Order: sequence, then structure tokens, then C-alpha cells
Amino acid sequence: NPPRAREGALATVKMAAPKRKLSNGQREASGKRGASGRPAAQEAAGGSAGERPGNQFVEGSIVRIKMENFLTYDSCEIFPGANLNMIVGANGTGKSSIVCAICLGLAGKTSFIGRGDKVGLYVKRGYNKGYIELELYRRPRNLIVSREISVLNNQSVWQINEEHATQKMVEEQTSALNIQVGNLCQFLPQEKVGEFAKMSKIELLEATEKSVGPPEMYKFHSDLKNYREKEKELENTCKEKSAALEKMKQRNERNEQDVQRYYERQRHLDKIKMLERKRPWVEYEVARQEHEEVKGVRDQLKQELKVLKEAQAPMTRKIQAVERQCREQEAKTKEKGTEMKKIIQECKQKQDYLERKDKEVEEVQQRLRMKNDEEIDRQKRISNTKKMIEDLQNELNATMNYDHVQPEIEQISSALRKVQQDKGAVDSEKIDLRREKENLEKEKKNVMANIKRLEDMMHIKEASLRNRFKDTYNAVLWLRQNRNRFRGHIYEPIMLELNMKDSRNAKYIENHIPMNDMRAFVCVNMDDMGVFLSEVRDKQRLKVNAVCAPSTSAAGRQPTRPIQELQTYGFVSYLRELIDAPEPVMSYLCDQHRVYDVPIGTSKTKMMIEKVINETQLRQIYTGEERYTVKKSVYSNKIISSNTQLRDARFLTVKVDAEGRRRLEDQAKEVTTNLHEVETRLDEFSEKQRQLERKDNELRTKKKELLEMKSRRRQLEQKISTKNDSLKQMEMDAINLEVEERKANVKMKAIYAQKAKLVSELTQLIRSCLTLNMEKVGLVLENTSLTYQKNRLETECKESAAEQKMKEKQYAELDEKKRRLLNMCKERMKAARQTCGLDPNQNDIPPELMTAFQSLPNTLDEIDASLNEEKSRASCFTGLNSSVVDEYKRRKQEIENLSEELNRKKSELENYKLNISQVKERWLNPLKQLVEQINEKFSEYFRSMQCAGEIDLHTDNEEEYDKYGIRIRVKFRSSTQLHELTPHHQSGGERSVSTMLYLMALQELNRCPFRVVDEINQGMDPTNERRVFEMVVRAACKENTSQYFFITPKLLQNLTYANNMTVLCVYNGPHMLPPGKWNLKAFFRRRRRVQVHN
Repeated sequence: NPPRAREGALATVKMAAPKRKLSNGQREASGKRGASGRPAAQEAAGGSAGERPGNQFVEGSIVRIKMENFLTYDSCEIFPGANLNMIVGANGTGKSSIVCAICLGLAGKTSFIGRGDKVGLYVKRGYNKGYIELELYRRPRNLIVSREISVLNNQSVWQINEEHATQKMVEEQTSALNIQVGNLCQFLPQEKVGEFAKMSKIELLEATEKSVGPPEMYKFHSDLKNYREKEKELENTCKEKSAALEKMKQRNERNEQDVQRYYERQRHLDKIKMLERKRPWVEYEVARQEHEEVKGVRDQLKQELKVLKEAQAPMTRKIQAVERQCREQEAKTKEKGTEMKKIIQECKQKQDYLERKDKEVEEVQQRLRMKNDEEIDRQKRISNTKKMIEDLQNELNATMNYDHVQPEIEQISSALRKVQQDKGAVDSEKIDLRREKENLEKEKKNVMANIKRLEDMMHIKEASLRNRFKDTYNAVLWLRQNRNRFRGHIYEPIMLELNMKDSRNAKYIENHIPMNDMRAFVCVNMDDMGVFLSEVRDKQRLKVNAVCAPSTSAAGRQPTRPIQELQTYGFVSYLRELIDAPEPVMSYLCDQHRVYDVPIGTSKTKMMIEKVINETQLRQIYTGEERYTVKKSVYSNKIISSNTQLRDARFLTVKVDAEGRRRLEDQAKEVTTNLHEVETRLDEFSEKQRQLERKDNELRTKKKELLEMKSRRRQLEQKISTKNDSLKQMEMDAINLEVEERKANVKMKAIYAQKAKLVSELTQLIRSCLTLNMEKVGLVLENTSLTYQKNRLETECKESAAEQKMKEKQYAELDEKKRRLLNMCKERMKAARQTCGLDPNQNDIPPELMTAFQSLPNTLDEIDASLNEEKSRASCFTGLNSSVVDEYKRRKQEIENLSEELNRKKSELENYKLNISQVKERWLNPLKQLVEQINEKFSEYFRSMQCAGEIDLHTDNEEEYDKYGIRIRVKFRSSTQLHELTPHHQSGGERSVSTMLYLMALQELNRCPFRVVDEINQGMDPTNERRVFEMVVRAACKENTSQYFFITPKLLQNLTYANNMTVLCVYNGPHMLPPGKWNLKAFFRRRRRVQVHN
């Protein structure tokens, strides 16, 4: 970020009188005011076209620079000269601020400067807006560009000649004046000096073309690169298309014979198709002729049948009358049969009723037999029960009295109660122990879950370390397996050992502790650190850092001021209070990074930051989003501060409570021990419970035996009583068989009466059926007589009917044949139309088909023979289909298209080659001349320094225009060879000299209106610095050269100066006059008075 001066510091630029050359007297400073109130330089280059002899501004040169609230300046206006401008001032006074103003004021990007990335950072701290105004020399009227920068939104407001404009309009104006603030050959800020030597040959050529070449040179170069790319594309395209064209021609030549065979086969197939079309029409004609013949025979037979039918009409009427009488008799017979079926059905129902009555009689008799059987069974059971009572009574008489076992039973019962009490006590103890075990297991599960959660968080931190620093992670794994090799403890990388109390504060720690320390291992023993680094660095080739904790702990150091005193400024804590870490790690952080003395502020701190910096004298401060570093100026003893934006935290956002983890591990060990003790006690009580169970079972068995002996007599008495009750019940359940037999006889008598009635009804129905049957027989006999009469009549006319039937049969057959032939004709006509693709209503054959049919056979046999012959010929052409012809035609068309396209591409390629040849001649020859001119100046400058240097146009392939570049080769010692200028081969001073001399070689050739070089002499030794300075003065102070800005913090003594150079001295301090009170004439008068007094 760019330096930002503290509030109240005034930076002023004044134009001093140029220093004398040894042969010249003192002249008045170029910064004096003209008649119009503006400096003379401005008047000479201003709105009028007036000229100043020997000091003419080049079109696009900077006439005036004005800054307000910009970086170190409150308000400042600068009037540079037309030639060399030396801007001199101590570090931090604001020299580079002028460079920033030139770049940003001419629509340059912040990346060109290499400082802050946001334009709002270039506004002086404490102000919301900054202002830049640049006046550029241009005829007939100067160009004034102004830019107002807003801090809040990083936006700018542009004006051109006091009229609103856009950044694009400013860029167009500066481009028209050939101002290129992004070209290092024209604009070389302090932060970009090192990048000039890092430029590749290709980049240097492009920058040189833009800077000193004719306007069209870089365009020609770009066109050549584009043309060459297109030429290569066209060459490749032509090669590919030529190869493809040749392949397609070869393939078509191979397929041409197949195509001819296909066409021969197609001719045979066309004839087959035409024969197949004619065949249905011939079939139709054959069928039509046959239909006409059958139709004539059928009509003749129909006439003969009509004559026969008229001769047989009287006989037929008699037969029909007899047939009507037969049908009437058959109807009457059918009615009688229906009545008989109805009566027969009623008879069947009566017979079913009689069968059911027989079954009812059978059921009554069966129930009576069952009663007899029940009574016999009851008598048997009574006899058996009496015998059992007698046996039980005998056993009861033989059983003795067991009243003497009662005391022993009571004693056993008492012992059982004692055992039950012991068992209850054991069960209670086991329940308590089980409950305690469950609680311990739950506690252990919770503790292990918490430990796993902490381990998961630790794994996240380790994964982050593995992804970013694989070598450090591998070293951690090795350390965990080899801790026994060290005398003291080696702590894992600080980023793993640190634990944030609040992960939201992780960004402060990560911005405060460098990443090299964050991934460093912390050793408490110096020898251990040596062994560790020897193993992981030397043997395993791992890129690992390690540090040693201080021998005297610094973890307890107290801050310079208690945090309570800083709370009024919005501070809430020191960095140390935000983290937990092992004592050696904390000691190292306190010793090296003073985490105990760096406070964390809030938005309140940000709002009063100037007051905080001036009053607290803190060296480092953190606010919500920024870090402030405070230093004291070695020039003015004033406080200088800089601020940087805080990066977001990446590694410490995961919070792992290390102390809590240790407590959890101790708790887990304690719970495991208690759990083991409880399980041991549970096993003891289980064994005691098993002993009590065995004793309880023994006592219960013995008690059961005694109780059974005592209860045997009582059981026998109860059984005897039960059997007596049962015997009484059986005697009460006796059955009276005589009563049951009388009831059965009454039921059977009623059933027999019902059967007699049913038999009488059935007899009557049978008689009715016989009467109907006799009537039916009479009707059948009458019908038989009529049938005989009918048969006799039919026999009489049988002879004439036979001839009629034969003719009817023939007529039916002919009619059926005519119908079939008619359908056949229709089907063959339909098939013929479909085969030829005719309309269903079209009966005539089209003329073209008739013409084609005339050359074909007219009979089916001839057509079939011709079809077989053509099919046989067509079958000889196997393996061919239309795709061969389609592909042949398609490929033939592709060959024609590709040939046309290839010719177009070749023509286009020739045009590109012609364009390249023309553009190359217009680009390369002037470029070689330009490079030669630069080389002459460059070599001359190096020879004047007793060194050697040359530049040349370098390329490996003349046709690869994007590989052309300018190669700089130098040597600073006579014993060495010329070496290419690279960021690694030469020293920093040698690179600075080479860069400066190259820029000087461009000076006289330059098309750009001004050049800026910032502190390029910093790395030079005094000899080279003096030589380079003299060359700059000579080259930049020639007439008709572009304007030159040379920024330096120091100058050697007794340097040579030119009359038309301007020295701008930048002062910064608490006693500076405001810009409005600066009076150069008054200073000269005061100086003369002092000289007179002296």
C-alpha cells in the first residue's frame, strides 16, 4: 500500500535555482513567476503558440502538476521544465507521490505503480476525496486533465479542459499524444525498476516499438504475428484438405466398378419390376375371360330349371297340404307330452315325501336304541365308582398320621425366609451397582465422544496443513513416531499447537505471526533442534522450519500499559489473551512477536486512529479490518504510520480446546478405573447370588417332600368324598325305558298315517298319466298315416325332382364359380392397380405403361420364364446396394466441394504470403535500422564507461514473428565475455546501469513526450552513478528531446549540470511554509542582504 502521511504534516515542492556548471554563473530559478502570474515555463508552453528559445516543450509534455489531499500532500502545484527534471528529496518526503500523480492523472492503472490496488488508498488519510490536475502541452491550446478520487467507493470524476469526461476519453487523448504510462520504456516507477530486467526479449521489443518506433511499426508487428498465425492455420488446412482430397479420390476410383455393376443390376431389376407389373394384368384378363364363359353356361341352366319347376307345381301343392296336417298332429302330440311330464314330476315329489317319512321312522327307532345304551353304560359306571370308593377307603385306613413333621416344616420355612432376605439384599446391591455401571458407561461414552470431537477438529487443522505445506505435515508424522529420539519435548507446528479462544479473532493472529513461524516446530532444547533439522531437512529433503523457545520463559511478560488504560480508545484485549498454547510456544510468541503487547481495537479505535497513534505510542495496532504499524521518522522525529488490510483467516478458524482435551483424557482414565471396580463387585455379588439360589432350591425341595407326606391323608379323604358325590349324581340320572318306548310308538303311528295319505295321492296321479299316454298314442298313429301319405306323394314326383335337383346343383356350382371368378377378377384388378400405383377408380392402363408392356411377353408362362431369367441375372450381382452409389455420388460431390475450398484456401494462403512479404519489408527494415541506431547509442554509452554493451534483433526463426525480441548483452569487466542481461546473472547495480543506459539510448529516438525514471540509481556504486548522471544530463538536455523526470533521494557532490535542466527539491517537515506563502523573489532578496552583510 502507498505510504500515507500523518495528519498535519505539510509536504511542499518548490522549484530551486539550477545548480551551477563549473563555467557558468548563477541564473534565476526556472520557477519564477511571469507577468501573468504563472511560471515563465508555463507561459512559454501555455495556451499561446509562443516559443522559448532553447527550452521548447514537446507535444504532450507535462507543463503543470497540481495535487490536493493526495498521499503526502495537502496542496501542491509543480511546474516542471521542458527537458531534464531532477526531483530530489529525502525518503518519505513525497517524490514518488509525484510519479503516482502523473500515472493516475493520465488514466494509468494502479498496477502500473505497483503499490495499492485501490485508487482510494492514494487519498491522504483523514480526507474523503483527493484531487489531481495535469496540464499537457498541446497546440493550439494546452490539454488540462483533472481527476477527483473518492475514498468511499473508489470512484473517480474526470474532467478535460474543465468539462466532464470519462476515463476512456482521457485514455484516447493520452494515446493521441503517444503517452504510455504502462510502458516500462517510458514510465518506470520505483517498484517496477526490477521488473524491467525481468522483461523477456519479446516484451522488450514490443515496449521499444511502442516507445520509439514509428506509429505503424507496432501495428505492422502485430499484423505480422496475426498473419503468420493465419498462414500456419491455412498451411495446415491445405495439407489436411489435400490429404483428404487424395484419399477420397482413391476411394471413389475403387468404388467406380461397383457402381457400374450396380447400374447393370438395376437394369435387370427394372425389367423384373415391369414384368411383375404386367403379370397381374395378364392374370386379370385370363380370369375375366373365364368369368364370361361360366356366366353364359349358368344363365342357360337357369332357364331349363324354370321349365322343370312349372311342370311339378300341382304335385308340390298336395305334398305341402299333407305336410301342414303332419305339423298340426305333431303339435297336439307335443301338448299331451307336456301334460304327462308335469304329472310324472308330481309323482316323483310324492315318492320323495314317502322316502323322508321312512327316514323319520328310522330316526325314532335309533333314538330309542341310544337311550337303552345310555342306561346300560350308567349301570357300569356306578359299579366302577363303588369299587374305587372301596379301594380308596382301604388305602385311607392303611395311611398313618404325619402331624409330627410340622415343626420341621416351620424350621425350613424360617430358613427360606432368611435366604429370601439375603437374596433381596444381594439383588438390591446388584441393582445399585448396575445403575452405577450404566452411569459410568454413559459418562465414558460422553467423554470419548467429546475427545473424538476434539480429535476431528484437530484432523481438520492437520488436513489444512497437509494441503498447504505437505513437507511440514510429513515431518509431523515422522516426529510422532520418533519422539523417543529426543531428550526434550518438540512441539508440533505452531498452527497446530495454537488454539483460538474465539475463532472470529483468528485473522489477527494469522496476520501478526508470519507463515514461516506458523508452520515452525518449537524445540525446548537446542541440541534436539539440530538433530531434528538434520533428519528432516538433510536426510528427508523436507522444507521445514524449526525454532527454539527462549531459555527463560517470556510467556508471563506484562504489557507496557494495562488494557484498562486503553479501553477508552476502543481496545478490548491483547493478542496473548486471544489464544491458548503450551508454555514454550507462548514464550516464543511473546519473545519474538510481542503478542503480550499488541492490542486489538474496534471500530471506535478506527474512528479515532490519529489520536490513538499520537497519544498511546503503540508500535502495532489492530482494528476491526486493518493493521497499523507506527514508526518514528529519522528526519523529523515525527510519527509515521502505515496500514494494511487484514487477510481473512485460513488456518486457525478451527477451535481445539487443548486443556479441555487433557481434562477429558484424565476423566476417561478415572471413569475406566471406576468401571473396572464396579464390574469386579458385580461379579462377587453374582457368585453370592448363585450360592443363595442353590440353598433356596434345596430347602424348597425338602419342604415340598414333607408337605406331600403330611397332605397324603387329606388328599385320600377328598378323593373319597368326590367319588361319593359322583355316585349320587349317577344314581339320580337314571332313564325310564318304558316311558321312552311309549313315546316312540306314538311318533311312529303319526308318521305311518301320513304315509298312507301320500300313497293314495300317488295312485290317483298314476291313473291320470295312463289316460294321457293313451291319447298321445292315438295322435302318433294318425301322424304316422299322414307321413305315409306324404312319402307316397314324394315318391311319385321323385323322378322329375331328381333331374331338377341335379340341375339346381349344377346351377349352384356354376353360380358359386361365377362369384369366385368375379371376386378373383376384382382382386386381380386391385392388385394390378396397386402394382402399377394407379388410382382405385382408374380402370385403363396409362399409355406409358401400355408402351412398356408391348415389348414384354403376353402370356403368363412367357412372363414367368422371363422373370426367372432376369432374376437369375440380377442375382449374379451380389453384395451391392444403393448406399454404394449414394456414397459414390456424395463423395464425388465432396471432392468437387473440397477441390473448390482447397483452391480458395490456396489462393487465400498466397494472399497472406504476399501480405506478409509486403508488411515484413515495411516492418523489418525500419526495425533493423531502429535497433542499429539504439545499438550505436547503447554501445557508445557503455564504451564511455570503459565497459561493453550491445543490443541486437534476435530470433530463432525469421518466419516466427511472435518470437522476435531485443537482446541486451553487456560486460562490466574486461576479463569476461558479453552476457545477456537477465535478473540473475548481473548484480542489482549492473542491471540498474544497463536499464538506465538503454533508456538513454532511446531518449533521442523517442516519440513519447516525456519519460519518468524513479530511483534507478539506488543500486549503483558512486563511479557508475556519476557516469550515468552525466549521460542523462547530456542526452536529456539536448534540444528537441522529450521531457525527462529523474527521481532520486540523493545526489553525489560536484556533479555536472546543464543550464536547461530543472531541479525540483521536495521538503517535508513541521516548519514548512504553506504553498501560498512561498515567495521565491523574497528569498533571493534576503539572500543578497545576507551576502552584503557578510
